Amino acid sequence: MNSTSPRRRFLSAAALGLALTGLLTACGGSGSGDSKSASGPVTLPFWGWANGQDAVVEAFNAAHKDVQLKYTKVTDQLTMQKQLTNAVKAGNAPCLVQNTAEYVTSWVSQDALADITPYVRADKGRFNPGSWSAAQVQGRLYGVPTSSAPNFTIYRTDLFTRYGIRPPATWDEFIAAGKVLKKHGIKITNYAGEDPSTLEVLAMQAGAHWYAIDGNAWKIDFQDPGTLKAAQVIQEIVDDDLNSKLSFADYAAVQRNYDNGGTATRQISTWQMAGMVQNFTKSFGKWALSPWPTFAGEPARTPAGTNLTGSVTLVTKSCAHQRQAAEAALWMSTDAGAVRTMASPTTGNGVMPALANSGAYVDEAISAKLLGTNYAPAKKVVTDSLDTVTTDWTFGPDWTAMFTELQNGWAKVVGKQEKVTDLLAHMQQWTVQDLKSRGIDVKG
Repeated sequence: MNSTSPRRRFLSAAALGLALTGLLTACGGSGSGDSKSASGPVTLPFWGWANGQDAVVEAFNAAHKDVQLKYTKVTDQLTMQKQLTNAVKAGNAPCLVQNTAEYVTSWVSQDALADITPYVRADKGRFNPGSWSAAQVQGRLYGVPTSSAPNFTIYRTDLFTRYGIRPPATWDEFIAAGKVLKKHGIKITNYAGEDPSTLEVLAMQAGAHWYAIDGNAWKIDFQDPGTLKAAQVIQEIVDDDLNSKLSFADYAAVQRNYDNGGTATRQISTWQMAGMVQNFTKSFGKWALSPWPTFAGEPARTPAGTNLTGSVTLVTKSCAHQRQAAEAALWMSTDAGAVRTMASPTTGNGVMPALANSGAYVDEAISAKLLGTNYAPAKKVVTDSLDTVTTDWTFGPDWTAMFTELQNGWAKVVGKQEKVTDLLAHMQQWTVQDLKSRGIDVKG
């Protein structure tokens, strides 16, 4: 989002085979060949899961004679991580892979990605800073950003009007609004037991840094003031039963609950509106956007310093045509037609582009059908959000394993079996020990 030497720096050679610092300084290598096959165009296998990517691939292939993409659609992001893990181990990973920012550092630490800095660094100015940072580790680029994820609140205007509630500007106001709605059998938000990203993003918003590089070691801190501030908000929401607890495993049920008015708000990005548009039947025109709530004493802005679910197209180290792969990834992220396809919740995933001029695509990324008369003011909320995605959040080298452990504890928090602060104390100890078990120098 997301190094060793004989003296054992970030990652030990025994644990990962190659140093992270070595990866960051090695450009190309045995897999970096970029010559065209004598028998025809270069074919680049590409794995992804997002709606609309097949159409983008078709457009790319039509526009290029010397390079062709062979697209395989994977079920979802979690399936992608499992299949890519197996492919990397087997030595047959595809050239191009859709992924999200939180996994980049993990894949770099596993020596799975190609350093494509020489091929794309000149294009930095075409992307917004938050998205550009998501594709790199320690200043080296391993992919091309495809989308950013500015966050804001979407809420039911009819319910807020009926019960005299204004869009909450702060988390204190959010909790107060939740208490009003609770009297009428309505939840203000939904905490799925398998999805601790709420804790992650609120901590990020409050200025937390769970992972940081400190000299030659990783510094771990799940108990800093920012994370504890986020924990307090979440704990109050859970203690007061202001949240529904519907699992996204039953996605249709979650969407019905919002459509029927059982839950009144979501903190989302544009891509999540696509699911609402595709599943709602009753509440079209009754939704509006407002800035993400802030902590007390902070000015309202959207999103209040978050960076979650921004996507990247990664180039794998085993790819025999890394230059062409990097150029293909760059085309998919910058071609106007491709970007417009993916930005639409109808033809794509409703994602905000990673481009510096993303404002040109706001019309495509939000739904007039969903927002009705609130569409015009919603455009301003989204536009205002584009340059506020944080660039200083670091995803650690064991992010996948850490997040799995965090999920287990989050389910207990949502089920009132454990306090948020207990979970954070556990994650502090667990993450330090996990990194040490991998031969990684760590402080915390």
